[in-house]
Amino acid sequence: MGTPDFAVASLRAICEAGHEVAAVVTVPDRQTGRGLKITESAVKQYALEKGLTVLQPERLRDETFQERLRAFGAQLFVVVAFRMLPQSVWAMPPMGTFNLHASLLPQYRGAAPINWALINGEQETGVTTFLLNEHIDEGAILMQESTPIADNDNVESLHDRLASMGSNLVLRTIEGLEQGTLRPMPQPTVDPAQIKPAPKIFKADCAIDWTKSGREICNFVRGLSPYPAATMQLEDTQNEIHSFKIFDVEYEPFAGAKTPSGMLLANQKNELKVSVIDGFVRIKCLQMSGKRKVTTEEFLRGYFVSNWKLV
Repeated sequence: MGTPDFAVASLRAICEAGHEVAAVVTVPDRQTGRGLKITESAVKQYALEKGLTVLQPERLRDETFQERLRAFGAQLFVVVAFRMLPQSVWAMPPMGTFNLHASLLPQYRGAAPINWALINGEQETGVTTFLLNEHIDEGAILMQESTPIADNDNVESLHDRLASMGSNLVLRTIEGLEQGTLRPMPQPTVDPAQIKPAPKIFKADCAIDWTKSGREICNFVRGLSPYPAATMQLEDTQNEIHSFKIFDVEYEPFAGAKTPSGMLLANQKNELKVSVIDGFVRIKCLQMSGKRKVTTEEFLRGYFVSNWKLV
């Protein structure tokens, strides 16, 4: 059971390891974009390529769906980046239902663990398999594996690494459950004040807060790059507001006299940066609304922004 690219890695690993996949459950096809084109989930596309049976229920509590699911007689359900399952579904298979989560639980429970680990400047993250229960991301842990977070990691690079790690962990978890060698362990008890959540990120959450430190801003940008992308707005000399997505930045500590925070500084050859409380944030890659994604050098060849200002 899964939806995005992250889940495809695990499905592929299960198939290539020779396990019998009775069926694949994913979201219904959706209309997307201006042309309302019908879009299939990445998991469905891969499943159809492999000739697997695909179920796409609108409602997971639907009795017809559950009857069909039960009829497959599957011994185990594997969930990767899917929806919250009702107990009538996750309690169905005799070996249980386990989920792959892209964090070291109990930290970063929620929909966006990769993003928030980067935004918070973590130096380590990982993947966890755990048994589903009635609480989101709180079931007993089966297996975990960690990985360091590099300074140049962004969502794309960390997503790909965790998807690969996760697919291997899924296989090891299946084998451990099959052989009866895995012993589920309750998640460690942590002071609620020490738990770092990973809620879904919305468009309104993506605006850069230029009052933060340079390192915090850099972490925020890489924690949203390339999608959904951090955003900023600039006002030109005609008082027109331009919106931008920011994909890559670099922190530059003050080397001389301190510059007041919140100033946009442009060198018309190749440099665009913003002064912050402890230095500068140099913008390296951006996308103006309605335009293509470009390097700062390419952008500055088309726009004279020396007198523009942050909004």
